[in-house]
Amino acid sequence: MSLDRISAEDALSKLSSFSDVIDTRSEGEYAEDHLPGAVNWPSLHDDERKIVGTQYKQINAFEAKKLGAALVAKNIAAHIQRDVLDKPREWQPLVYCWRGGKRSGSLALILDQIGFRVTLVDGGYKAFRAALVADLPQLAARHSYQVVCGTTGSGKTRLLQALAAEGAQVLDLEALAHHRSSVLGMIPGVPQPSQKAFDSRIWATLRSFNPARPVYIESESKKVGNVAVPEGLIAAMRISPCLQLELPEDERVALLLEDYDFFVKDIAFFCDRLGALTEARGKATVQDWQARASSGDVVSVVHELLVKHYDPVYLQSMRRNFEQYETARVISPRDHTVAAMAALAQTLLANP
Repeated sequence: MSLDRISAEDALSKLSSFSDVIDTRSEGEYAEDHLPGAVNWPSLHDDERKIVGTQYKQINAFEAKKLGAALVAKNIAAHIQRDVLDKPREWQPLVYCWRGGKRSGSLALILDQIGFRVTLVDGGYKAFRAALVADLPQLAARHSYQVVCGTTGSGKTRLLQALAAEGAQVLDLEALAHHRSSVLGMIPGVPQPSQKAFDSRIWATLRSFNPARPVYIESESKKVGNVAVPEGLIAAMRISPCLQLELPEDERVALLLEDYDFFVKDIAFFCDRLGALTEARGKATVQDWQARASSGDVVSVVHELLVKHYDPVYLQSMRRNFEQYETARVISPRDHTVAAMAALAQTLLANP
């Protein structure tokens, strides 16, 4: 027998040592969150879990278990036929399910009988999640940060992307959250991850970084859309040195019209999203913005959004939340273009 067991804490530190990480939960459970890099081989699919669960409640546990066993056997056979027949003897998977180990244990037993070295996570995903939550604060505190500040439209995301392209360590929270972190920040057609998945993405990214090198990160608030930045990371960000990215107002407007072009192309959608600002800016102001946008005057609306709404809120938040904001190093690209941000990133890394 070569079937091994590993604690969730050990699994966190040894993920890269396995040939594959296999999540045997259903598609829905996997989509909510999973171990970084895991592939999904459901022992029971979403609809099958529902059928077995219903039988468990309405008939009896014995009949439900018989049906479940038949479905699991069928699914495991399909996984082996599709994904295992070409695996060499040296293939060593890590396998887990929710908690009890029945779904992962069924797959692991078959793989073990074939002759593979298989490892099971004790406590499954539930134990992994608890270990990750416990590890995140100390992992966040292990790194040093350069917090990129700047009013809306100043190009913070473009600069982070340019820094990453130059080989810098970048933690792009908005990219991980699939949101641009404002009332108008939702990205059409791109759903946000669950809170658990967001945490896992942050953990996996931080874990890949070298603590001896700085991590560039944007000056986010506690929430990015519907997900929250972990407290340990927020605390580390707010005591870190800041970089103040500055662009003239006309350049900021031009950048926003490029980056939020889906609003320009769908004015009705833009006006609908503007409605979310009614409580903050008042009904008359928002209706004026909506009317002007509908008539084609998007540029002046975006300019007023910056000057009257975003800038005052942003500056107040920065001064309140980031200890080193007042002594931030000011950096300025020549304009809002991607090329200008690339040049600024090169200068920044050459003169840290």
